Amino acid sequence: MPTILIKSAIIVNEGTQTVADVLVKDGYIERIDASINATADREINAEGLYLFPGAIDDQVHFREPGLTHKGNIYTESRAAVAGGITSFMEMPNTVPNTLTRELLEDKYAIAAQNSPANYSFYMGASNDNLEEVLRTDTKNVCGIKVFMGSSTGNMLVDNPTTLENLFANSPMLIATHCEDEATIKSNLAHYKQLLGENIPIGLHPKIRSAEACYLSSSMAVELAKKHNTRLHILHISTEKETHLFRNDIPLEEKRITAEACIHHLWFTDADYETKGNLIKWNPAVKTEADRDGILAAVLDGRIDVIATDHAPHTSEEKAQAYLQAPSGGPLVQHALVAMLELHKQGKITLEQIAEKMAHNVARCFQIEKRGYIREGYWADLVLVDLNKPWNVQKDNILYKCGWSPFEGQAFDASVTHTIVSGNVAYEGGKVADGIFGQRMSFLR
Repeated sequence: MPTILIKSAIIVNEGTQTVADVLVKDGYIERIDASINATADREINAEGLYLFPGAIDDQVHFREPGLTHKGNIYTESRAAVAGGITSFMEMPNTVPNTLTRELLEDKYAIAAQNSPANYSFYMGASNDNLEEVLRTDTKNVCGIKVFMGSSTGNMLVDNPTTLENLFANSPMLIATHCEDEATIKSNLAHYKQLLGENIPIGLHPKIRSAEACYLSSSMAVELAKKHNTRLHILHISTEKETHLFRNDIPLEEKRITAEACIHHLWFTDADYETKGNLIKWNPAVKTEADRDGILAAVLDGRIDVIATDHAPHTSEEKAQAYLQAPSGGPLVQHALVAMLELHKQGKITLEQIAEKMAHNVARCFQIEKRGYIREGYWADLVLVDLNKPWNVQKDNILYKCGWSPFEGQAFDASVTHTIVSGNVAYEGGKVADGIFGQRMSFLR
């Protein structure tokens, strides 16, 4: 493993900016100092560049196994490191659904041979696999995923007894997708009666409504309070939901935490007119007031982390009519630069980006030796040039699906280097071959 000396970087870490050198050896950060004179296998001149801890994405769908025409662990993790995401946690709604420990370990085996990024995988919960869920190893699996809304295959957990038992007995963090299924079905039936099958995409946030989200999120919060469960609610999409969470205690003391996603911080329902199904997500992108309320909650600490919910589909799938087009879209390559664009607009500080995309994810999930630029920690690092503009175009999109909801968007910041567990995985616009990330471990 090469030694790397990063010279004169502006380090964005733990609420401060400091110009310093960083020495990487044997995969770890060995030394951080104002000036380091050491022989290294390679030296990176980072003068004028900003060094962030590698982003940790706690919610991705990389589609392997079973859905690899959309994406796979190799293609999507390459896109992730190109975007400055050095670690990911992948969801269980693949085919087959990841509902047994054997299927879970199959995913780890695939990642070990294919992923340039560090990785972990959620154990999936269903209405009938509680015993298997309770055997999950808390030290090397990121969490349990519970879909409290419609999902793929056998993964909708809507049995009240099962939910009670999960929340009462889960050995680790439960991450939930919260949308109330009965409300969604009722809304859909209403619009089908009015419009038949020709429902426009603009009604998506009316069908998967704010009420559906709040009903489910508030139920999850009540269950977690009742059983003292470690609950993490994913992709908050409404301003109303943000008031379910608190910011008056340190993150480490919270039993209930929340995530915001890039698309809910960027797009609004006004964008359906131009973007159509490309911004069809579950939960839906909603109003400008919802978007602004989510950002306010990120900034004041009610929402703890920022992630992507990266979920690629082919262009052909997305080109179908609203009712047939699947929900989800690719985001990992463009998440960090999108947040840096919001920084340029004065909406968030660089320190807050590091906190919400790296520090707090490590704290929420108790990730061992990642998420910070600290001596003795794994060298997961991202160098960014804040003044290197570029446009998102077909020829620079790395997702297997070949499209992005950001296509045509100009970004002012560029990722110049991504270092994963001490290896340079991305530089000069290219992802390195033969670089592999590590399985993440957890201090539980």
